[in-house]
Amino acid sequence: MNADEIAAGRARWQARYDAARKRDADFTTLSGMTVDPVYGPPEGTAYPGFDRIGWPGEFPYTRGLHPTGYRGRTWTIRQFAGFGNAQQTNERYKMILGAGGGGLSVAFDMPTLMGRDSDDPQALGEVGHCGVAIDTATDMQALFDGIDLAGVTTSMTISGPAVPVFCMYLVAAERQGADPSALDGTLQTDIFKEYIAQKEWLFDPEPHLRLIGDLMEYCAREIPRYKPLSVSGYHIREAGSTAAQELAYTLADGFGYVELGLSRGLDVNVFAPGLSFFFDSHVDFFEEIAKFRAARRIWARWLRDVYGATSEKALWLRFHTQTAGVSLTAQQPVNNVVRTAVEALAAVLGGTNSLHTNALDETLALPTDESAEIALRTQQVLMEETGVVNVADPLGGSWYVEALTDKIEAEAEEIFARIRQLGGEGPHQIGPMTSGILRGIEDAWFTGHIAESAFVYQQALEKGDKKIVGVNCHTGTVAKDLEILRISHEVELEQRRVLAERKTARDDAAVKAAVTRMVEVSRTDGNMIPAMLDAVRAEATLGEICDALRAEWGTYREPARF
Repeated sequence: MNADEIAAGRARWQARYDAARKRDADFTTLSGMTVDPVYGPPEGTAYPGFDRIGWPGEFPYTRGLHPTGYRGRTWTIRQFAGFGNAQQTNERYKMILGAGGGGLSVAFDMPTLMGRDSDDPQALGEVGHCGVAIDTATDMQALFDGIDLAGVTTSMTISGPAVPVFCMYLVAAERQGADPSALDGTLQTDIFKEYIAQKEWLFDPEPHLRLIGDLMEYCAREIPRYKPLSVSGYHIREAGSTAAQELAYTLADGFGYVELGLSRGLDVNVFAPGLSFFFDSHVDFFEEIAKFRAARRIWARWLRDVYGATSEKALWLRFHTQTAGVSLTAQQPVNNVVRTAVEALAAVLGGTNSLHTNALDETLALPTDESAEIALRTQQVLMEETGVVNVADPLGGSWYVEALTDKIEAEAEEIFARIRQLGGEGPHQIGPMTSGILRGIEDAWFTGHIAESAFVYQQALEKGDKKIVGVNCHTGTVAKDLEILRISHEVELEQRRVLAERKTARDDAAVKAAVTRMVEVSRTDGNMIPAMLDAVRAEATLGEICDALRAEWGTYREPARF
């Protein structure tokens, strides 16, 4: 860009910045030096390719979605938590909110993630261990007891049975007297990444896409503030992918859901703002920052140029970040505090909209109250003490950061082309990216490439080419063993007892009729959400709802690959 074009862009940014709301805060350095809200090329100079960097709040949003950066609003501190039963997790939520957390993020136990009740034989020994156990809407009520669901944003990390769990959340909000249109938060619902990486599915892809499409329609109509899809790269990265693979597979999944919405006749300018993203922030500091900046740029360009979006909010890639669980080590676990702080800073400098920081003991067990507080304080130190909130995209224009951003973007574009090629040249029922994703799942294309990347990294560790402090270098320590959180078997026994009491007390005929009606709607092209809500209101359990749909749609089994 020439000097006049850059000057015109700065003037546009300045006008938007002046008109925007800013926080009442001290935007100076620790020494009292005044800093500008954004920095760019010196006045009167040209900068070739500056249109790819630009100004915060302007297409292609490389430097952020808003002209103010964090001067307007800081990221939401959204700590991921869940363990034991609903009452125990409720106490942890109140501790997080009381200590300054800005939003809630629900971790579910393995039976819930797989759509099974706590009394299911396959749930034995797993109830409440990796998250909170949720069997009915009454559990969801207890989970948020004393917490105003209309006044706090709530994220739920679950995909396979996400829709019935979300219905339980809606019924809990109803029982609080909350206005559904006021509810805000995100539901993961990203079934593509389950087939690609995490393996928590229920059915074949097509029935899952049916439910996701119904949910998108319902939320667009009834709960406009809630985001029914949080497209997740986190689990793809945790499975062993590279940063570019995480970015490309995640955005490809997002494009698939855009195609799903369009196939339902939805307006991309209406439903696309309801899509959000969830990324991993790993320990390679600059690579992660570049990944986040490239993600915004790619999404904005594809939504405008490929899918025809015209509204600004439809072009925005909003994302939550969690620091890398896979980077935590059981050896010398106190070092994990440092890793998490570096990863959190990368997410912030990359412009994350919300953030979870892992606790130092999560490689060993669920966090204790003390380690959860340290994780929360890590974010608060970054927000309140470091000055990183004073300037929008402070690394923008760095030769290294911009080169990495361009390189990751180019690698992602190559992967998009390969995914679309997988779908072939014939007719596409939903869209070309969706067809490629489905074929890639069927052929284990994604899992094969992730496995290869994980193998290459493991070899580098074993050879000593890559270092992990306390694992393959600097292994001496004076640290003592940590006290960790242990979930008593009594939690499972009590959850099963309470569930049995609920089943005895409810109207079984009403439950059966509601579940039957839900299955009947599944055989039509009608929206399943209202019928599922009725089943949840009747106190049908998560397992009963999912089992009825398994009986109707079958259960997905991953093809064997050698």
